[in-house]
Amino acid sequence: MRHTPESNTTQLNSAVSSLDGVNDPRSAVRRRFLVLAAAATGTVGAGVAAWPFIASFRPSAKARALGAPVQVNLSRLEPGQQITVTWRGQPLWVLHRTPQMLERLNHDHWLQNLRDPGSSVETQQPAYAKNATRSIRPQYLVVTALCTHLGCVPLFRPQVPDLELGADWMGGYYCPCHGSRFDLAGRVVKDVPAPTNLIVPPHRFLDGNTLEVGVDYV
Repeated sequence: MRHTPESNTTQLNSAVSSLDGVNDPRSAVRRRFLVLAAAATGTVGAGVAAWPFIASFRPSAKARALGAPVQVNLSRLEPGQQITVTWRGQPLWVLHRTPQMLERLNHDHWLQNLRDPGSSVETQQPAYAKNATRSIRPQYLVVTALCTHLGCVPLFRPQVPDLELGADWMGGYYCPCHGSRFDLAGRVVKDVPAPTNLIVPPHRFLDGNTLEVGVDYV
């Protein structure tokens, strides 16, 4: 049986009257005290019951974190090294490219192997990353670590040459699921299942060693 503040008050009044007597002044004081206590208890109970309903309108900490910018300390990321970070529930790669890596990106014979060497598909990168290195600072590549074919995570294959990937391989990413390949700027190679370059997310640099993903460079 469900008890409400009104039913609790009625029961308390009845109990107090039967025990103490209606005409006893002390009895009246006790009745008033018990009535107020019952009403207060009912009000608190109603507030507690309503809290989950009110709280449901507030975004959870996890939901806020999924859309919040992510800051990355690059001070210990050596040239040639790559780290993986998470933003909006997706893995991202941050690669510190060496001068040799950057030089290989512009080989004429390699550019001829690429499906979209000029990053013409505008949805794959912000305007400030539509350049030969697809980056703000040439040495740092920031890309979503998901193949644009079916969303698999490719392997990092920076070594040159690579017997498995061919003599013309200039280093990059290889998706073993269906054979898609991308170079060290995230540009897709011709004649593979992946239709477009890897996605460059919005990002900026707060200082010499701090990358922030999720906020556009201005």
